[in-house]
Amino acid sequence: MPKRLSVIAASAAVALALSAGACRKPEPPPTDQPPEPQATELRDAIQAPIEKAKAVEDTVLEAAEQQRAAIEAAGG
Repeated sequence: MPKRLSVIAASAAVALALSAGACRKPEPPPTDQPPEPQATELRDAIQAPIEKAKAVEDTVLEAAEQQRAAIEAAGG
């Protein structure tokens, strides 16, 4: 019976050693290349209205300048 107990203890020690060896931090990705962007749809959805507003801004500023010029030409 003691021999069987030592085999069980040895098996448990090997299992413990193997499981402890598997518990380590994952290796970080190489820093040579930046990670690929993954949330492109969300970023595009956020950026679209901002870009549209920037495009409209030029039109609004041009219309305001024309209005100022018209007021000045009318004597105002």
